[in-house]
Amino acid sequence: MFRRAVFAIAGLLVSLSGGSVRAQTAPPLNVPPALLEDIVVGSRILAEFGVLDAFGHVSARDPNNPKHFLMSRSLAPALITADDIMEFDLDGNPIDARGRSVFLERFIHAAIYKARPDVMSVVHSHSPGVIPFSVSKTPLRAVFHNAAFLAGGAPVWDIAHEFGATDMLVRDNGIGNSLARTLGDKPVVLMRGHGDVTVGPDVKIAVFRAYYTDVDARLESQAIALGSEITYLSPEKGLKADSINLAVIDRVWNLWKQKVQANQGK
Repeated sequence: MFRRAVFAIAGLLVSLSGGSVRAQTAPPLNVPPALLEDIVVGSRILAEFGVLDAFGHVSARDPNNPKHFLMSRSLAPALITADDIMEFDLDGNPIDARGRSVFLERFIHAAIYKARPDVMSVVHSHSPGVIPFSVSKTPLRAVFHNAAFLAGGAPVWDIAHEFGATDMLVRDNGIGNSLARTLGDKPVVLMRGHGDVTVGPDVKIAVFRAYYTDVDARLESQAIALGSEITYLSPEKGLKADSINLAVIDRVWNLWKQKVQANQGK
C-alpha cells in the first residue's frame, strides 16, 4: 500500500511538472543509431560554435520512410540526446508524441522535405552573423572557399510579403510552404529578421553549411567595412570548391565531434 501511494504521488508530480522526460520517451526509433548520433552531435556542434543557442534545430529525413523526418522534442540543442528524437510526418505531425512538447517551427522542416526530395537534412538557426544580411539590401555572397555553396546565391524570405504582421514564426504548413518556395533549389535561405535555413544530402553537410554560412556572413561584413571592392567566388568556382569541401567532410566533422565530446566530459 505504501508503494502504491509513493507511485501515485510520483505520478502526480510528473503530471504537474509537465511530464518526466524518461517516462514519456517513446520506444527506440527504427532508424540507424548513427543517424540519431549525427543529429545529436550536429546540434551540439552548432551550439558549441554559437550558431545555435537555446533555439534552433537539426533534423534528418527518415531513411526507412522518406515521408517522415526525425527531430528532437522541444529542447535546447546543446542538451538533446538520442532519446529526445521524435518522428514526424511531412505535415509536421508527431507520430508518437506521448506528451512530449514539440518545436513550433517544425513546419520549416516538414515543408522543405515535402518540396525537396533531394534534401536529407535541415538546419534552422538564428545565426547572429547572418541576421544583418536578412534585413539589409546587401546580399550574402561567398567570400571564401569553405562557403563555396553560397556562390550561387542565398535568397531572402520575408514572412510579411504573404502573411502581413506576424510573430515572425513559421507556425503552420502554409508559412512553411512559402519558405520552401523561396528556398527553391538553393542550399541556404535567409529569413528576414529571423535567421536562416540550410539543407543538405546528409546531416554533416547541412551542419557544415549552417556553420560556414555564419562564418562567411561575418567575413563579408568585415570585408565590406574595409571600404574597397570585394572579390567574391563566382558560381563556377563555387561548384569546384564545394565539391572538394564535401569530399573531406569527415575530417571536419570528426574534429568538431571530438571537441564537443571533450567539452561534454568536463
